[in-house]
Amino acid sequence: MHLYFETSYMTKILSIFETEYDLAKALIKRDPIAQRTFYDKFSGKFLGICCRYISDVMAAEDIMVESMMKIFEKVNQFGFKGSFEGWAKRLVVNEALMYLRSKKMFEVTMEDMHELQNSYSQNMDFESEELLKLIQALPNGYRTVFNLYAIEGYNHNEIGELLGISEGTSKSQLSRARVILQDQLKKNEKYGYSI
Repeated sequence: MHLYFETSYMTKILSIFETEYDLAKALIKRDPIAQRTFYDKFSGKFLGICCRYISDVMAAEDIMVESMMKIFEKVNQFGFKGSFEGWAKRLVVNEALMYLRSKKMFEVTMEDMHELQNSYSQNMDFESEELLKLIQALPNGYRTVFNLYAIEGYNHNEIGELLGISEGTSKSQLSRARVILQDQLKKNEKYGYSI
C-alpha cells in the first residue's frame, strides 16, 4: 500500500510539469521536485549517451552525473527555443567529449588498430544489440566521430570544431570507422546491416 501511495504521488508530481518548458522553468527556479523529475526521466537516456562515447561504465556514470549538475547550473541559458531535451543532450555530449579530451583519447594509434583487429579475429555471430558493442570497441577517435556524425547528427565541420580536429580528419575517421564496422558485419551476412 505504501508503494502504491508513492507511485500515485509521483504521478501527481509528474503531471505538474505538463511540458518540457514547464519543467525547464521549474529547474530555473531550482525546484528540487523538478530536479528529481528531470533526473528520473533522463538519467537512463543520458547514461546511454555517455556509454556510447566512454567504454568505462563507472566513468560514464560519473560524466552523466556531472552533466546533470551542469544542466541544473546552466538551465537559465536554455532560451526556450527548440527542444529542452535536445539542449540538455548537447550538454551531455559536450561533457563526454571534454572527458575524452582531458584523457587525450582522440588519438588513434597503430597499437589501437592492432588490438582492434585481434579482438575481431575470431568469427562471431552478431545479434542486433551486438552493433552497439562493435561501435564501443572502435578506437576512441573513430567511435567519437562515428557517434557524433551517425547518431547525434553533427556535420564534419561541427565535429571538427567540437574535437579540435580538421574537417578532413573527421571525414577520414568516419570513413575508417565505417570500413571497420562493415567488415565485421559482413562476417555475418544474415543481419544485412548498412553503415
